[in-house]
Amino acid sequence: MSAEASGPTPDGSVAKLIELSEKPTLGERLISWSSRPPGRLYIPACAVIGLLLLFEDSVPGGHLPTFLTALVGGLFLAGMGALRLGIALAVARPMIRYYWLRWIAAPLIAALAIGLAVLDIPLQTRIQVSSEQLLDLRSEVNDSTTVPRNGEWSGLYPLHSVSVSDEITHYEIQGAGLFKPSGGLAHSGEEIPTGVFVPGQGSNIYEHVSGDWYVWVKH
Repeated sequence: MSAEASGPTPDGSVAKLIELSEKPTLGERLISWSSRPPGRLYIPACAVIGLLLLFEDSVPGGHLPTFLTALVGGLFLAGMGALRLGIALAVARPMIRYYWLRWIAAPLIAALAIGLAVLDIPLQTRIQVSSEQLLDLRSEVNDSTTVPRNGEWSGLYPLHSVSVSDEITHYEIQGAGLFKPSGGLAHSGEEIPTGVFVPGQGSNIYEHVSGDWYVWVKH
């Protein structure tokens, strides 16, 4: 008698057992997922969102596409992390203690990005790197004139235009502004009042950054 006629093959038996086994429920899947520490996708994703936040903070007046991407991505990752941590605290606390470094990586990335943004470090650094090339443009602009730049880069900033008004040099940044494309940098050897409308400067509101550099936003 052949081996084929003697009964089901081992592979067939395994396949039959798999068919008969119960599929895990949604709750069981969630417990299995949350019992594992944050992996190679979650932590880099948090780092990318942190970098987007820092980039958005380095643009005077903000940058709408980057802001929306960072906001949606950050909320999604925060919700996922909170759900995972809540389930893990309930059913897999030893895994949290064992992989504690991976569990705190995402909150540390978020705290670092928010702290740097609050201190305006990205904005100050980007201005400092770009200041020499930005100031070189001042000699090309006369008082009460505007020179279009059409997105040409000066330092680390793409400029829409450069203008001078009452000894204040305005650099309009391409794409700056959350709700309308109007914002940029200003340079002045004299102190500019901040948080108020300045006579002769239209609807611009200024905020001091460092040294002779200011951020302006049109209201």
